Amino acid sequence: MRVLVVEGSVSQADVIAKGLRLQGIAVDVAYDGDDAARKLALTDYHVVVLERSVPGRAGDDLCQQITTGESRAMVLMLSGAASPEERISGLELGADDYVGKPFHLRELVLRVQALARRQPEACPQVLRRADIELLPLQRTARRGQRVLDLTAKEFGVLEALMRTGTVLSSEDLLEQVWDEHANPFTDVVRPVICRLRHKLGTPPVIETVPRAGYRLSNGTIDEPEPDPPSKTALERTVCVDARSACSCSGRLLTIGGGWHRTA
Repeated sequence: MRVLVVEGSVSQADVIAKGLRLQGIAVDVAYDGDDAARKLALTDYHVVVLERSVPGRAGDDLCQQITTGESRAMVLMLSGAASPEERISGLELGADDYVGKPFHLRELVLRVQALARRQPEACPQVLRRADIELLPLQRTARRGQRVLDLTAKEFGVLEALMRTGTVLSSEDLLEQVWDEHANPFTDVVRPVICRLRHKLGTPPVIETVPRAGYRLSNGTIDEPEPDPPSKTALERTVCVDARSACSCSGRLLTIGGGWHRTA
């Protein structure tokens, strides 16, 4: 999951971002509305935590941009004005949730996670593929009866692969699992894939698709079909059967180009 926090207070924005990151969520931060608009144009976020009175471009304008455009992001609006009238006007702008300040950080994190589950094409609460089971909300994963001890990035990569069911490139995984501080010119995805493969064990389930990316297989090993008997082997079988038949017939037969009399 990737979240954008738009908050004019640097200290408060950093506290929110830290609380979300502790839950394994990739977070970008914008301290004004203009920076937020640029980030929204570049990245497809799952949830935007939007302070209504953010400096620069107004929070109300950003909310309308998100809800009336092509973005599928869910909007959680923050405001120090939490009267019923303010809440109603914020929801009328298209916000999906409204939280007044001051707020409890844990509650805010849970609201963000709830909005992500309500997002169009959101993943179910339990993801299953082959013998792997992943619970995004509880941040737990297991393969068969074995609990997987995964880092935040390993969990995020596995969740992304299980969520999509198709091939994801390194760039796709960077966008979904890492935040804006990840260097796109460094190979940070491959080491995480290697560690995740090791922890998942055998049979292997993460396939590398050449020049495309990675995908999850069904985690089974296909047994090769036995090779058909060779022509020479068939001929030898026929020859042996023919000799057996000759030993009982008492007739003259040609075997191997010569005449032979049976006993």
